[in-house]
Amino acid sequence: MAFEAPRPGVGPHALDLIKPSVRAQPGYTLAALDAGRKLNQNESPYDLPDALKREIVERVARAPWPRYPEFVPARLLERLAEWFRWPADGILAGNGSNELIQATLAVTVEPGDAVVAPAPTFSLYRVLTAVSGGRYLAVPLDDAFQYDMDRLIGVAVRERAKVVVLNSPNNPTGTVLPAGAVERVLAETGALVLCDEAYVDFGGPDAMDVLAASDRVVVLRTFSKALGMAGLRFGVGLAHPGVAREIAKAKLPYNVNLFTLTAAEVALEHMDVRQDLVSRIIATRDRAFPRLSALKGLTVYPSAANFFLVRFHSAAPGEVYRRLLQDHDILVRDVSAVPGLEQCLRISVGTDGDMVAVERALAEILGEG
Repeated sequence: MAFEAPRPGVGPHALDLIKPSVRAQPGYTLAALDAGRKLNQNESPYDLPDALKREIVERVARAPWPRYPEFVPARLLERLAEWFRWPADGILAGNGSNELIQATLAVTVEPGDAVVAPAPTFSLYRVLTAVSGGRYLAVPLDDAFQYDMDRLIGVAVRERAKVVVLNSPNNPTGTVLPAGAVERVLAETGALVLCDEAYVDFGGPDAMDVLAASDRVVVLRTFSKALGMAGLRFGVGLAHPGVAREIAKAKLPYNVNLFTLTAAEVALEHMDVRQDLVSRIIATRDRAFPRLSALKGLTVYPSAANFFLVRFHSAAPGEVYRRLLQDHDILVRDVSAVPGLEQCLRISVGTDGDMVAVERALAEILGEG
């Protein structure tokens, strides 16, 4: 049946009923591309060991599929409590940490409330703030992509921010927060501080000590990066129990499926695997950084995450992106449309072989090969 456009006089166009602040946002999208070396989504290059995958599948096979998963996954929350050393009633299980960003903003941000975050950073914060009706205020990092805490706190104070988002290590820059940054925001503003630590396994300080000292802190973690479970979508939120109960009201019932709950539980029983995967990625990152930095015509920014931000001095990043993909079967992330990153690409840390291939391809593209 062909689509028929609404007739004049029948009522408003559906798009006119969508919030203008939402329609103004470009949305979070990613082209459906693949390549032999896929380095565009900060995924782990390593899968879970086959033995663990079999154990997950076998446990799921024994579970009753006609039943909903546990409304509150008590056993999993207890294991998370042991791992994070935080009360189980202060832990939220999410369908990825992105869901918990959404839930936190949903229960805090009212129309007109200010949300302050660094720029550039993860674009979803802006989109979800708009959905909640808030005002998103982006505070630029300095010229070296480091946090300018005086400026960020100044904006938060002036605008009476309801939420301050701190992403550390920051995506896409790899930047970590300076010492005492979260404490300063808490002391100098009245905001809830949302600490997005999706990449903290790879470097930088975490906010767990500050979380224990203040009920205005929410810490987010994910199993997608360090544990190589991006395809299963599991995130963790840590907050004081009373705050966690309120955030939970914005989550959908049974938000994490049986397979993912089981996989997270098995992973928590074998966290030595996590350390092995993380150590391998960090070692590859630290070997790749000086080699990539030695190439002429670009700057590689130091990163505490599992990716590099690369600025090209004269070559057009769009052309470098195209040639990497078409000529070398390497897919990276073109971030050159982001204000402040006009000459930049983001390259995830893959295997040693992946990074050598990137190095050789860039040398050829930039005229050194």
